[in-house]
Amino acid sequence: MPHPSHDREIETLDEFDHVVSTHSLAGHRVQSVDLTDRTFALLATDTTGAVFLGCRMQPDADAKVRADGALVFPPVPDLPFDPYRGLLYSPDELFEGLSTGGYDDTPDALTYDWFQQTRADGDIFASMLRSIHDDAMSDALDELLVGARVVGVMGGHAMARGTDAYAGAARLGRVLARAGFTVATGGGPGAMEAANLGAYAAPHPDEMLDEALELLAKTPSFTPSVSDWAGAAFEVRDRWPGGGDSVGIPTWFYGHEPPNAFAGHTAKYFANATREDGLLARSNAGVIFLPGAAGTVQEIFDNATPNYYESRGEPTPMVLVNRTHWTQSLPTWPLLQSLAAGRPMESRIALVESVDEAPAALRRLAGLD
Repeated sequence: MPHPSHDREIETLDEFDHVVSTHSLAGHRVQSVDLTDRTFALLATDTTGAVFLGCRMQPDADAKVRADGALVFPPVPDLPFDPYRGLLYSPDELFEGLSTGGYDDTPDALTYDWFQQTRADGDIFASMLRSIHDDAMSDALDELLVGARVVGVMGGHAMARGTDAYAGAARLGRVLARAGFTVATGGGPGAMEAANLGAYAAPHPDEMLDEALELLAKTPSFTPSVSDWAGAAFEVRDRWPGGGDSVGIPTWFYGHEPPNAFAGHTAKYFANATREDGLLARSNAGVIFLPGAAGTVQEIFDNATPNYYESRGEPTPMVLVNRTHWTQSLPTWPLLQSLAAGRPMESRIALVESVDEAPAALRRLAGLD
């Protein structure tokens, strides 16, 4: 069930009009809704104790709601992002302008440039805006995922399109989505993109994914051209519209890694630590770890720690894929086994050889078989 406070949040003009029909906005929080054409409604409605976050309104409406005792946080000019936004990003929003000016002119790239400039100058106003934005992302993410069974899929950004590993991660995302899970990834390239692609392909016939993989293989990586890489993804989306939903949770901290276009909902953060903890905490049905490097190793133990202490309740399933990688290349599995020994989490961890074994292992650890 949604938290009662979410019932007081207004994030669209339709929601605003519905609430105003009751003649009271008292105690409501209005997030980034353009109210310049709702002056009469604001003048005629009780706004006692309301909070307006980044809402455009005419001067007389602004003066009236302030006189009512409402708090008004005006829009911040000259920002490439909206710190008060009430909804997650869509791929179209983040990549707006890609087809005309290239990636460097998109909101995603411009926001990263702003972040690079402001995090170096120590401006408390800029850091406050980043914090407000990230908190808004978390709030929108919680609202989206109410009641969802979320499976996190973690893996490295270096996994190239056109490889067997990429195709396997895409099949995994499709199997999970078709089983009724919400797929959540770090929202970037490589294994993350592949899993989101699989979820996007879930409503389509099986051959769609094969054809999409073949098309994407022509642009294996986001280097040297993010524009070409993202353009190929949008070509897939245009050819096969109506794909399935999934979630991507990337960060501008790793701004050289663009978000992928297959996650239907993107919660992009400035603070990487907030993003990583939030992604794992929301993966309430378990996490599958594909081969990766330092970042994936960190995610394994970020997830293992609350399972070890049971600080989030009952331990959730953890499935590591590729025995050689996790026992020899990066011997994470032996340490994870040692930590789990004799604790409730011991029955919630598994190591499998191939990605195709991961869904069955997840179900077994969750007691669904």
